[in-house]
Amino acid sequence: MAGEDDKPQASSSEARGEPQDAVAAEAVTPAEELVAKAEQDKAELKDKLLRALAEMENLRRRTEKEVADTRSYAVTAFARDMLSVADNLRRAIETIPAEARKSADGALAGLIDGIELTERELAKALERHGVRKVDPAGQKFDPNLHQAMFEAPHDSLAKGQVHTVVQPGYAIGERVLRPALVGVSSGASTPANDAVKPRRANGE
Repeated sequence: MAGEDDKPQASSSEARGEPQDAVAAEAVTPAEELVAKAEQDKAELKDKLLRALAEMENLRRRTEKEVADTRSYAVTAFARDMLSVADNLRRAIETIPAEARKSADGALAGLIDGIELTERELAKALERHGVRKVDPAGQKFDPNLHQAMFEAPHDSLAKGQVHTVVQPGYAIGERVLRPALVGVSSGASTPANDAVKPRRANGE
């Protein structure tokens, strides 16, 4: 019939009940938006990958440092106990008068040589394990390495320099096993006649 032919035909999308606006939006979505979305996703994945690699590198460095510290400081307790042995060997050597050492022969000379050899071997053994002796005579006083026992004037050393080592210190790596006990210079001594000058009769 003519009336039926004149009625507009419904599109397939209308027949399926789909909104016209949604269909139009899908039809006009540019390819550039899809490419931009893909680039954004790629950038995000790259950033996550770089962060993960950086974290792994930091973890590797921390692990290497911890292993190195463990290896370096594993003998700390043992080395600290051996310091008293080194001190006693040094005291034994220093108690022998210089004249007696020069004139020593036979068993006494062998005993002295044996003590000195033992001291040297002990020092070498400690050095092999990273333990070094701190003997700061003439150096600037460092509170991180030295412990001041007294302060006294010294003509050839500036104020704040170590002029006497009462007991040497020891360190392992960057750690102090025992600070050196030292005497610190307070500067050049002032002569008594310079400290108090006599006044002349005229008041000058």
